Amino acid sequence: MQIAMIGLGKMGANMTTRLLQGGHRVIVYDRKKETIAEAESNGATGAGSLDDVIAKLNQPRVVWVMVPAGDPTEKTINDLAGKMSEGDIIIDGGNSNYKDSVRRGEELKNRGIHFIDVGTSGGVWGLKEGYSLMVGGDKKAVEEIRPALETLAPAPEKGWGHVGPNGSGHFVKMIHNGIEYGMMQAYAEGFDIMRAKKEFDLDLHQISEIWRFGSVVRSWLLDLTANALAEDQELSGISDWVSDSGEGRWTVFEAIDLDVPAPVLTLSLQTRLRSREEESYAAKLLAAMRNQFGGHAMKEKQE
Repeated sequence: MQIAMIGLGKMGANMTTRLLQGGHRVIVYDRKKETIAEAESNGATGAGSLDDVIAKLNQPRVVWVMVPAGDPTEKTINDLAGKMSEGDIIIDGGNSNYKDSVRRGEELKNRGIHFIDVGTSGGVWGLKEGYSLMVGGDKKAVEEIRPALETLAPAPEKGWGHVGPNGSGHFVKMIHNGIEYGMMQAYAEGFDIMRAKKEFDLDLHQISEIWRFGSVVRSWLLDLTANALAEDQELSGISDWVSDSGEGRWTVFEAIDLDVPAPVLTLSLQTRLRSREEESYAAKLLAAMRNQFGGHAMKEKQE
């Protein structure tokens, strides 16, 4: 099929390559000319603007947007909608908030344009392994882009699915990322405890390799953990500052709105926030309170 890819960050570029390898014709556009040139060297057709993208696509047009969530996605979709025709399809494969996707679906439906939200997981490994695709939107429109979804997924009938109406794809991806936070935190804490048991002199990389096979805790995240530990068990070149993409926060907010207890996911998010503090005011206040009521010792800050 013919499809346009807007946004050639790492994931967008890799998805373009996978589509090209699957025999699809891909029109690409990005703000950086060098990324367009690189995609062209791999067989894509470059475009100099969104107008150029629209001109090079046959109707019904299919445009896949892979730009940062928020204002960049909003602007790109609005600009595209003003140039597209009834029956065309816009796909948002980024990490948009599902509520935005519900709204965009309704707005584009009123203009006769189909909107599909695709929660996309796979990261830098997606080119080789395929992407997990959680698809929300009108069933007929999803069927029209099935060839692209089957190419991007790990296999034509595996790793992707139409999960519901507009917003559901990004909602499921949001929960996916919330679960990811909890799983990562559990691995991190477990290995931290083993590292602290100095008298056993445990080889953490060896243990990660043992667990990768036959264990009930084996997973792709454990495979990646083993890769990191193989390079440097002390992780000496890495800061203990952990970012978040926002979807973990949205998952926790949703749990609160729905009155669903999610202590593991919530605490894993809070731990990431704690990692970004140069020092904890709360911890210092705790020490001060213990000293006030019990005379417990406090460590003085070293300049």
